[in-house]
Amino acid sequence: MGPTYAARPQSAETSRRRALFLRPGLPLFCFQFCGCSAAPFRLTQHPTVAIIGGGPSGLLAAQHLAEAGVPGVAVYEAQATPGRKFLVAGHGGFNLTNGEPAAHFGPRYGARQPEFERFLAYFSPGSLRHWAADLGIATYVGSSGRVFPTPEHKPAHLLRAWLQRLEALGAQLHTRHRWLGFEGTHGLRLRDERTGTELRIEPRTTLLALGGASWAKTGSDGQWVPLLADIGVSSVPFEPANCGAEVAWSPFFREKVGRAPLKNLALRCGPAEARGEVLLTEYGLEGTPVYALTPALRAALRHATPAPLYLNLKPDLSPTELQARLRQARAGRSLPDMLRQTLKLGPPVPTLLRELATPAQLQDPAQLAQLLQNLPVPIAGLRPLDEAISTAGGVPFAEVDELLMLRRRPGTFVAGEMLDWEAPTGGYLLQGCFSTGAWAAQGMRQWLDKS
Repeated sequence: MGPTYAARPQSAETSRRRALFLRPGLPLFCFQFCGCSAAPFRLTQHPTVAIIGGGPSGLLAAQHLAEAGVPGVAVYEAQATPGRKFLVAGHGGFNLTNGEPAAHFGPRYGARQPEFERFLAYFSPGSLRHWAADLGIATYVGSSGRVFPTPEHKPAHLLRAWLQRLEALGAQLHTRHRWLGFEGTHGLRLRDERTGTELRIEPRTTLLALGGASWAKTGSDGQWVPLLADIGVSSVPFEPANCGAEVAWSPFFREKVGRAPLKNLALRCGPAEARGEVLLTEYGLEGTPVYALTPALRAALRHATPAPLYLNLKPDLSPTELQARLRQARAGRSLPDMLRQTLKLGPPVPTLLRELATPAQLQDPAQLAQLLQNLPVPIAGLRPLDEAISTAGGVPFAEVDELLMLRRRPGTFVAGEMLDWEAPTGGYLLQGCFSTGAWAAQGMRQWLDKS
């Protein structure tokens, strides 16, 4: 375990308010930062700053702006509560960022490495951990390098502490307010989903942080694309990222194997490689190394379907050593016995080999050795967009300047998964959202200063 970032001491009053805010059964939010107001908040004045979207990018931008003394910071969220995708992502392991060296972090963002190195230099993984500690959430680096809150802290704890901080800073949150589009030079149209009333506001600057197009039930539905198209802003079509791969298994294989793990293997698609554990499912493959190869699989599927994904079931043995072990295996043993006793490969490996290879290949030691370290799995496609952990596509970087402001609408900025970038799981996605939100907030301050 790596170093722990301890939570910062809190005053007695802060501790009392935080305990009240985190009390079991207390609503996360009603209509604004009022705790439990029985009546919806009415918009009585135009905010200085409008942030559309209550996910990590938008909320962090709101915090940075409010901490900088910007008055009239307002967040508009279409859902009943903010941070819904943030909470859902936390259910699978509350992985905030990654503790790997800074030099390794930028390349995780692929073609967008130059931009993200700039964003990460401004709001780094260390910055994120200090931010969490300031909210009373201690973090640590796990054995995999991933950064997690200490076990007593759940996603809802962090989100509630964060929202309480925003309340204390004077920021406003308007839930169930859906963005409908632009109006005039600076205007925004919104609809109060509780009453159906349409509203118009004129902030001095706006941040769009509406997410990508996966997990639509959390509000990340990509419905903003035509609203940007109305002002001439293009979008790269959304594609699934960090998702499972589909394989047309035989009915026998689906019934025999169902869902079973394959541990300690290496995967390859073209020049891209990844290692880890894969889960065989009735529809194909899941697991961190599969997700890491999603960009390569998408590219391969554009050229041919099915696309080959190669599995190395014994990545720690050299080809020479593997062949030697197979030759020494006693003749007459069944394939499952030979694999288990010679290579410690148990179920479902024998069934997988029979599914993907011919009997002649499995009977020849040289061919079997080749298959064990280069087993071609025909990938028929990727899982649906809404199942994906994240998405590729969105607003291309050519549509924004270096401060993430839309070139076609000065004063309007974009952050988070709305932008066209992708990264693997392991803390890189959330870090990217936080860092772009912080960077956009800096640009918004500059805009306010000069406008």
